[in-house]
Amino acid sequence: MGAFRNYMDRIERLFNRGGPLERFSAIYEVVDTFIYTPADVTGGAPHVRDGIDLKRLMILVVFAATPCFFMAMYMVGHEANAAMASLGLQSVEGWRGAVLERLGIGYDPASVGACLWHGALYVLPVYLVTLIAGGFWEVLFALVRNHEINEGFFVTSLLYALTLPATIPLWQVALGISFGVVIGKEVFGGTGKNFLNPALVGRAFLFFAYPSYISGNAVWVPVDGYSGATALYLAKEGGLTAIANAGITWTDAFLGTIQGSMGETSTLACLIGAAFLIVTRVASWRIIAGVMLGMVGTSTLFNVLGSQTNPMFAMPWYWHLVLGGYAFGMVFMATDPVSAAMTDAGRWIYGALIGFMVTLIRVLNPGFPEGMMLAILFGNVFAPLIDWFVIQTNIRRRMRRHAS
Repeated sequence: MGAFRNYMDRIERLFNRGGPLERFSAIYEVVDTFIYTPADVTGGAPHVRDGIDLKRLMILVVFAATPCFFMAMYMVGHEANAAMASLGLQSVEGWRGAVLERLGIGYDPASVGACLWHGALYVLPVYLVTLIAGGFWEVLFALVRNHEINEGFFVTSLLYALTLPATIPLWQVALGISFGVVIGKEVFGGTGKNFLNPALVGRAFLFFAYPSYISGNAVWVPVDGYSGATALYLAKEGGLTAIANAGITWTDAFLGTIQGSMGETSTLACLIGAAFLIVTRVASWRIIAGVMLGMVGTSTLFNVLGSQTNPMFAMPWYWHLVLGGYAFGMVFMATDPVSAAMTDAGRWIYGALIGFMVTLIRVLNPGFPEGMMLAILFGNVFAPLIDWFVIQTNIRRRMRRHAS
């Protein structure tokens, strides 16, 4: 209670000092470096291995996620327009329909422009609410702790928004990002001190608090009266036969023109981002390779074992790759430099653990067909322990070498 009262006193003193100009200046001091490099910089390299600053690092991640963002707008619009065509609907109700009508944009699922515009009217509000609600907490904690706002939230907000379905209520968007920022990061001291990925913490909170709004057949396509299961759910119920009967091909799943969370369906967009992150050395290729090897090995083992009652045993690894949020989580979530393992050997183990866990959850868990979110959070919890064992092993190896 004493610490909380001290924080409240600091906020009160901050906003009571001087006039409106002084109060505005106080807020500006903590937000101006969100875009611009601060005037006070270190004389030498601020990082051990690289001179790149945090701002440039985060901007590179944003660039890598841009294909997923545009694919999210196209996918949401395409699925909505296709559903409207199947139901014989000529327009949508509400402000979105008014905007599209005013701009003279139709609902043709074969038109890339029409799909992008329609999808943008769902994706952009979710992202803007995420920025406003999460940014409020970032500014508040920066004021209380008297430090600058870093660019980590910019990446967190983007990745969090892309993991949500298009039909999610905006108040839940704000609640989820608030939980992720405050409970997943700020209570541990802020960026660099959290042991869980904040975007996944917010998403997990929404999944367990409001499961009917973030899972099920009716949440993926924003058209009233339309319901359809995701390919992963179809596989859980009837295996690859059920996916084929729904008219979904592997190419559809790879490109992302299927139902799912807004930015997670396109494996192609995720792999483009992965190539960019690996070339720029922002993400660890060892983690990505470890997640792949863990999934391939575990799914192959299930294929060999087989099952007469569980069709997921027969799903090959290349289908696991393109379904659900596997590719998105592997590229953007598992490689989070704060919550992932830090040692080279630890990154292999950490990635393999995630790949193993996501396959285990998908195949053996009867009630939850996805698994990537929980697998990464599970890996986050064990990442410090993995690094500790790797370091202790190296120490013992060096001691034996010098002793001999």
